[in-house]
Amino acid sequence: MYEKIVLIAPYAGLKTISDQVVEENNIDLTTRTGDMFLGVAEAQKAKAEGKKVIISRGGTAKVIRENVNIPVVEIKVTGYDLLRVLHKYKNVKKKIAVIGYDNVVSGAKVLSGILGIDIKYFPVLEEEEVEKKIELAYQSEIDIVIGDTIAVRMAERKGMEYELISSGKEAILNSIEEAIKLYEAIEIEREKNQRNRIVLDFINEGVVAVDKSGKIIIYNPMAEKIFGIPRENAMNKNVAEVIPNTRITNVLLSGKEKLGDIQNAGNAIIATNRVPIILEDEVKGVVVTFQDITKIQEVEKQIRQKLLKNGLTAKKTFNNIIGDSPIIQKAIKMAKEFAKSESTILISGESGTGKEVFAQSIHNESSRRNGPFVAINCAAIPGNLLESELFGYVEGAFTGARKEGKKGLFELADRGTIFLDEISEMDIQVQARILRVIQEMQVMRIGDDKIIPIDVRIIAATNKHLLKEVKNKTFRNDLYYRLNVLNIYIPPLRERTGDIEAIGNYLLRKLCKKYNKRMCRLSKRVVEILNNYEWPGNIREMENVMEKLVLIGEEEIFKEDSLHLVFNELQTMVSKETEEIDYLEGSLEEIEKKIIKKVLEEEGYNKTRAAERLAITRVTLNKKLKNV
Repeated sequence: MYEKIVLIAPYAGLKTISDQVVEENNIDLTTRTGDMFLGVAEAQKAKAEGKKVIISRGGTAKVIRENVNIPVVEIKVTGYDLLRVLHKYKNVKKKIAVIGYDNVVSGAKVLSGILGIDIKYFPVLEEEEVEKKIELAYQSEIDIVIGDTIAVRMAERKGMEYELISSGKEAILNSIEEAIKLYEAIEIEREKNQRNRIVLDFINEGVVAVDKSGKIIIYNPMAEKIFGIPRENAMNKNVAEVIPNTRITNVLLSGKEKLGDIQNAGNAIIATNRVPIILEDEVKGVVVTFQDITKIQEVEKQIRQKLLKNGLTAKKTFNNIIGDSPIIQKAIKMAKEFAKSESTILISGESGTGKEVFAQSIHNESSRRNGPFVAINCAAIPGNLLESELFGYVEGAFTGARKEGKKGLFELADRGTIFLDEISEMDIQVQARILRVIQEMQVMRIGDDKIIPIDVRIIAATNKHLLKEVKNKTFRNDLYYRLNVLNIYIPPLRERTGDIEAIGNYLLRKLCKKYNKRMCRLSKRVVEILNNYEWPGNIREMENVMEKLVLIGEEEIFKEDSLHLVFNELQTMVSKETEEIDYLEGSLEEIEKKIIKKVLEEEGYNKTRAAERLAITRVTLNKKLKNV
């Protein structure tokens, strides 16, 4: 990882110790030898090889830094390094001198005082002073010179005894760690610069930045396109020379941003934003963005088209159906087989069992997967409006109609799938038109006399027993048999033994992510209660319950009071739902009230259907309801 770092040792002994440090700490970097200008040659070679950081010591580090444009980390002389040298001379009766930079001299002063050694000091500020200091030490009859590579080399020339302050493993490891931090910082900065460059190169806006003198320092490819001026003819030039009639200089002078200006640039009309860069109340430059308004309009058009397409797509697949119980696996297997067919499918099941998820999955498994998927809830739209939604209308078809008319959902679903949810709630008149569409695969917009051929696969769904609805004459017999070519039954949650825990944990993970909670699995206590509950609202109800648990629960195991708060309510609901009603108990009037109430509930409080089932008129039903 750190092969881009190289250590250049001024002397062989330092390389040997450095190699030991590298091996002992399993650090992937290169070591080389080179003193002074030989070290510079090695550094130049390393830079050509793509190295990013150099480690060296003393004068060699200094001369590399001066001659090669590459970051240099210096191996500093530590107290340990000085101590290793000075303790040898504790009882020596010779004149000793330390020659070196301030950190070496000051460190030696401290340690010599502790060790009780009499030492003379010759501090140097520049490398050129070393020779003079050696000469001064020689004239002072110094016996031993202690210093770095340069000092001992010059002492040797004068025939003086010397001692090199060599770097220990601690100093080398410290410098390597410092170099690693520097290299990582360089890489982060390079990555940031590369990211910024890519953003500037591929953004759909022209970007120009100037410094405080008005000189262009950023000029991206989109700016080249907008102004028709190549980058090489714009960079480092005054912005007034490149962009005619520019107002950037005004922002430089005023320090006030100018947003949303419209201006001409050649044959284009552009929207311009100019923002000053202000540091410590001083304007340091201006960043300007330019957008070709024509391009903006084209992008907006594409976005609108994509949004329309996204509204007509099926996002769910069979992978989204959680559960391994035999009953749900049987339904999935059957649905996959039916997906291969083009016949109409009728999906039945209680509310909240996931009928639309199955419908979307069938569409995505079918040969129509690349076509549109259009879903409509027949119970959510009144009968008169449902007809216009399904079949569309022409201009002036009725009061409030769009001037340009409107495509119906069957047309929008052409070459795809239309999903008619809660088909049992569809008005009888609309049912007749649906029947014709299935038979003829043609539609006619309201108010029009033209036939429009369509290619649509129909999937319908119901939470009611459609055959009963046929017998009650609330659903067309012929439409029922047209829809019920292939049928799939989605079991309620209470029948899916073993799936409740898996579904609960899936919902828990999804909701924890939504609300940034840490809970990741249901506790055994929660699973036990979930399994014992009847789930009249099925998966939809379970999602509501899980959301409540996530919002009030903590960590992986929910608090006991959280359990009681949610599940006591559920148990109360279960008790009410399972409470047995004796319809023959009480007076005739009381029995009648119970029956009317029960029929109304079963018919979703639809008075017309309830009256038909009770074989009375709606007026009579209303009178009786006053007493219920």
